[in-house]
Amino acid sequence: MPVHVFRACSRPLLRRLPLLVLLPLLSLSGHALARVSAKDQAAIDALNQRMAQAERRYADALVLTANSDPKGQVESDAALEDMEDVIDACIKQRNCQPHTLLATYKRLLKQNADASAEAADDEVIGEGDPLDDGNDHSAPMPALPESARTERLLNDRRHDFDAMVEYNPAVQAGIRRWLTDMRGTLITSYENYQNMRPQMQPGWQGSGLPEALLFGIMAKESNGKVHVSSRAGAAGPLQFMPATGRRFNLGPDGTGFDTRFDAYASAEAAAAYMNERMRELNNSIEYALAAYNGGEGRAARVFRQYGGRGFWDADVYREFPPETQDYVPMVIAAAWLYLHPKQYGLEFPKLNIKPATFKLARAASIYELTICLGNGGTREGFMRTLRNLNPRYQAETWIPAGASLNATTHIANLYQRYCVSGPRAELARTLVTADLSTALRREPPRTGNVAVGEVAAVPGVPTTVATGTPKPATPKTRQTRQYKVARGDTLGGIAGKFDCEVPELAKANKLRAPGYALKPGQQLKLVGCGR
Repeated sequence: MPVHVFRACSRPLLRRLPLLVLLPLLSLSGHALARVSAKDQAAIDALNQRMAQAERRYADALVLTANSDPKGQVESDAALEDMEDVIDACIKQRNCQPHTLLATYKRLLKQNADASAEAADDEVIGEGDPLDDGNDHSAPMPALPESARTERLLNDRRHDFDAMVEYNPAVQAGIRRWLTDMRGTLITSYENYQNMRPQMQPGWQGSGLPEALLFGIMAKESNGKVHVSSRAGAAGPLQFMPATGRRFNLGPDGTGFDTRFDAYASAEAAAAYMNERMRELNNSIEYALAAYNGGEGRAARVFRQYGGRGFWDADVYREFPPETQDYVPMVIAAAWLYLHPKQYGLEFPKLNIKPATFKLARAASIYELTICLGNGGTREGFMRTLRNLNPRYQAETWIPAGASLNATTHIANLYQRYCVSGPRAELARTLVTADLSTALRREPPRTGNVAVGEVAAVPGVPTTVATGTPKPATPKTRQTRQYKVARGDTLGGIAGKFDCEVPELAKANKLRAPGYALKPGQQLKLVGCGR
């Protein structure tokens, strides 16, 4: 390993000398000291504490670097500079012994060098992809699994998932589908997962199950669209049925929100469900996935009936419906590609996702925010991200000013720049409140002179005695108007059309925030409206 040289030439002599030269020199600095005052000792303890904090910061930075997080390099450099500052202060502090601090500094540099060497070895094996184990799994891909040709994949066991599943022609066929007509769906699933990962991964990580499995289930179940619901009643990013959800604490909460749509709660429940199934099914991911899709009762019965024979056994395989026969290898294939993209020529988008929140400066809907935020360097903008991260709100729901929304730092910055005020913010407001019915033109009433004869009283219409003209009508008491809700109407759109205040309109019609749910045909009282 090359000897590290401190960086800044303008700094003290310590930072201009090689580390190995400094160690023997500085080790002599404290031998003759016999007694240390309380003041000096307190200062030395403070320096030792700063060194320990910098060491922890450096260790955390190495973890970020190992996970390909660009913050890792920045944090490690900053931690090293913190250490250099501490050593510099130690030299100036009476009775402080820099050699003890330099020993920590040297040890961490060696740890970094060892990690770099290991990463370099991995690059040779995996073509530069830290997730790629280097095995070439491409082969002809028959569409149906055949137990006689099924084999256990032997590899370097860098990924627990690789050792927990069988890589066979059925999985290969699934990989083929994900890489051909479903490639776009897979990449969209990856983008959605990366945006939700700060919410989903913590709920899953304590399970001991591979994260790739979570991605595979989500990709097959919903493509990472949080608000998906099936005709059978399954809902959320991981598609829990109501009864199963209730067993794992998912369902309507005190506000009426169904937590099956919550990314954290659903991931935590999925982890608990999969572990429960695996304990019953000899730790077989294939059987557990079959239970997830085809019912745990069926999976348990088949497992017992065939004495625990594997899912890919021909007799076992035929016991499951076609949907489950397709589901299991497709989930495994998506998870496999999540771990080994490079060797299949798959390049996932490089996303720099940093969770953040922002507070609405004025009431808005996700539709409006999607318009004013723009694309911001993405393919499709931020509507899906905002909906996934804020599942309590429908896209058209008016969210009150002051509400905090989950987002990313990128979205939060774009919001402050384009959505608080200015032409794009006003344009977005105009577009989301546009009412189709106002585009219809009506013929104005005809005007002009009309020849009349002598004024004569009209039966039933009171006239004045002097002129015979109709008396002015006495104005009636102003009545509250009604509006019949049409399909596609939103409360915000109706308020814009009739110049109403949304909160007043909602209160008059007993509509609950934040959803303001409307039904076609519903009669609304137009209270507090200007037109």
